[in-house]
Amino acid sequence: MSTSDVPRAGTRQAGRLRLDLLGIYLNDHLAGSTVGINRARHLARATRGTPTGEALEPVAREIAQDRRSLLDIMARLGVPARQYKVVVGRAAELAGRLKSNGRLVRRSPLTTVVELELLRLGVEGKAAGWRTLRPLTDTDERLDPRQLDELLERAERQLRVLEELRFRRSQEVFRGLG
Repeated sequence: MSTSDVPRAGTRQAGRLRLDLLGIYLNDHLAGSTVGINRARHLARATRGTPTGEALEPVAREIAQDRRSLLDIMARLGVPARQYKVVVGRAAELAGRLKSNGRLVRRSPLTTVVELELLRLGVEGKAAGWRTLRPLTDTDERLDPRQLDELLERAERQLRVLEELRFRRSQEVFRGLG
């Protein structure tokens, strides 16, 4: 490797990313974000008027904002959104609502616990995506390190809220309090 191939300290060089692989990765995250938005909105509606619903509404709005940020990042990198993955994500989320919950017609108390766990797993996946992109800001000026830091911080806050809600609701359900 010649000295001209080594980036100098403090410089960022675009074009070093494997956009073929990064495009697949980001589109997979886009599909996951579609599941997350729909799951968060559904759960917020289902728990409206409760402390869980009040805490979930802003999280659902933030998850939608995070998806828009992902689309913005993809556009800056020149990565097209693959609509078939978005459709598959939506179908998977709808199919997930058909899971057995011990009740045929109405929501089981267990449903909220399971949905909070699924939503928490989705946010953890989103945070992993932001953590994956963050070091790439060193070599690609199309990625904004401050934006990724903010997105990661928001995901970590969402995780804390979801974990608190999940734990509280699971204790209520399994102790017969709700």
